[in-house]
Amino acid sequence: MLFPKQVKYRKRQKGRRRFGGISTRGNNISFGSFGLKAQSNGWLSSRQIEAARKVLVRFCQKGGKIWIRIFPDKPITKKGAEVGMGGGKGAVEYYVAPVKSGRIIFEIDGVVEESAKEAFRKAGHKLPVKTKFIIK
Repeated sequence: MLFPKQVKYRKRQKGRRRFGGISTRGNNISFGSFGLKAQSNGWLSSRQIEAARKVLVRFCQKGGKIWIRIFPDKPITKKGAEVGMGGGKGAVEYYVAPVKSGRIIFEIDGVVEESAKEAFRKAGHKLPVKTKFIIK
């Protein structure tokens, strides 16, 4: 799974879960021919990204290349079960990638359009945001 090797601060402030706006960076296909674009805002955990990546790898076994355009670098903390109030912030549980609408999540190249469309359809079911198949 994806997570940063090193971070400056181990625990970060949460921010807003329902952040608004449209992505101004990473909203164009740069590497491949086909892409999976986010249509809504949300947090994608490293497990969800990995699950979608596995689906894409299954579809382009022989040929094809996959690019993951997001990286989970935001730590999400959680306190243990049955722990009372106070006592500080909990330990880092997992990492997420905040995704705005319009952001390209995955790119693929070296496969036919029908295969790429089906792969992205199945990969989109693994993600908590609405997605759209786009062509360069």
